[in-house]
Amino acid sequence: MKTITHYVLITGASRGLGKALAVECAKRSMNLILVSLPGENIDYTVEYLKIRYSIDAVGYETDLTIEKNVIDLIGWVNQNYTIDMLINNAGIGGSKEFNSASKGYIDNILLLNIRALVLLTHGLLSNLKRQKNAYILNIASLASFGPFPFKTVYPASKAFVYSFSRGLSAELKGSNVCVSVAHPGGMATNKDVSRRIEKYSGLVKSTILSPEKTAEICIRQLLKKDELIIPGFMNKLSYIALKTCPVWIRLQIFRKSLQKELSLQNQPAYA
Repeated sequence: MKTITHYVLITGASRGLGKALAVECAKRSMNLILVSLPGENIDYTVEYLKIRYSIDAVGYETDLTIEKNVIDLIGWVNQNYTIDMLINNAGIGGSKEFNSASKGYIDNILLLNIRALVLLTHGLLSNLKRQKNAYILNIASLASFGPFPFKTVYPASKAFVYSFSRGLSAELKGSNVCVSVAHPGGMATNKDVSRRIEKYSGLVKSTILSPEKTAEICIRQLLKKDELIIPGFMNKLSYIALKTCPVWIRLQIFRKSLQKELSLQNQPAYA
């Protein structure tokens, strides 16, 4: 009997948490389909993981904010691969005054964080359901649990990911597909983010985890079939605070801190 090779599909896999998730899966001898934007050297990551961990891996470059590209990816995967894990990691955000944000900026958040995630899940679910055990991991954010001034669209999009994931998990209860949603806090994913983190207070810094540690926790808890994953002790405390603190108080606090973040973004890189 021919042995079927199973794959994990990870979006946004070229850097940051997505790349860390790819490495974590490769360490566990999982074969990979790594999706990234064009020009992000995903083939280098693919070849490294194949050699380092003796797995099979393939890269796929596309812009998931374009609907046709999402449909094409779904068709290509379903025609050529058997997947038993889907990790919807690709997402974008940022801090801007809503009034000054461009239509393109807003559109890209909604199209990638919401539409691409939903369409990929819908299009690949039949593939997942054919496996003995299958997993869906959607990457949300601690920002899912409340509104943020100067971010407005991003936390709203991640609140959608949370609601969608929990609803789908309940719908698929008793099936072979486990749906989990992860809510990481801040991560030092690039030099610009690291520079801003260094200017924060010790309390804020204490919630920061590396992408590698976040990925380790996410995959471990996913395989345990935890439906809600909040990586890190301090982030769990932040989650409790977000759920219990009145919204009006949170909004006042966040308004001050995010105004500071905006001012840091506008500083020159050498500052």
